[in-house]
Amino acid sequence: MNDALQSLLDLLALERIEQDIFRGLSRASVVPRVFGGQVAAQALVAAGRTVPADRPPHSLHAYFLRPGDPGAPIVYTVDRIRDGRSFTTRRVVAVQHGKPIFHLTASFHAQEEAALEHQEPMPAAPDPLELPTAAEMLPRHAAEGFLTPDVAERLLEARAAIDLRYVDEPPYSTVGQPREPRSQVWFRTHGKLDDDGEIPRPLLDVCLVTYVSDMTLLDSILLAHGRGGWAVGDVVGASLDHAMWFHRPLRADEWLLYDQESPTARAGRGLGQGRIFTADGQLVVSVIQEGVVRVPWV
Repeated sequence: MNDALQSLLDLLALERIEQDIFRGLSRASVVPRVFGGQVAAQALVAAGRTVPADRPPHSLHAYFLRPGDPGAPIVYTVDRIRDGRSFTTRRVVAVQHGKPIFHLTASFHAQEEAALEHQEPMPAAPDPLELPTAAEMLPRHAAEGFLTPDVAERLLEARAAIDLRYVDEPPYSTVGQPREPRSQVWFRTHGKLDDDGEIPRPLLDVCLVTYVSDMTLLDSILLAHGRGGWAVGDVVGASLDHAMWFHRPLRADEWLLYDQESPTARAGRGLGQGRIFTADGQLVVSVIQEGVVRVPWV
């Protein structure tokens, strides 16, 4: 486990300040606000710590309300909406400077055997070990169109806990060349996770995947229009809402394929949807997100 991954785990290990109130720290992001995946993951940790360990999350629905301040802690208040025989529901509000910045509702489900089961097949994708790492890819673009020379370094630092590898060229490397609005990345944590850490598994795995799910989901919108994104400066954007469904068990320290596409963009908003598969083809997560995507001078 590298230092960056340990730092991320420390970020997710919230301080309990009351029975259902938790406090989390923040850290600088590649943009001047708290990374949305961090807030979503911390909120899910807060919810999960009020639920029995044998009930992992099966879905979450969230809204990003205000930009988070990376220089201030975030307080997470959990409401115990329902404790049923099979399902548990929690609502979480994240607050900074006296104002809500994020709202999440999560549902947890006791595992059960069921007669009905099916899934879409996994799409074709190359072996992740055959693809370039971020450390190999980003320096090639450091002097080619990034807003400032330090953008590549900031991106590498922000993603140092995660081994994330693009199947095809990322948006910032094909500016001006519209492509099919589809993107694939493989990802896993940079190092194996402990089974006896402060956050129990499988909650930890689900929260880490939630963290990663916000990194690249809007890429497919950019690809459709030949835009490079914030790193290039030809688009400004932010996540508006985020929904995830967790279908099957997963391990965040093993390779996962994130298959993403955008069915539409209009009126300054774009929709991204994704499916996450294990390396052996199990569909484990479905994701949908809408975000603000604007051309700065329009």
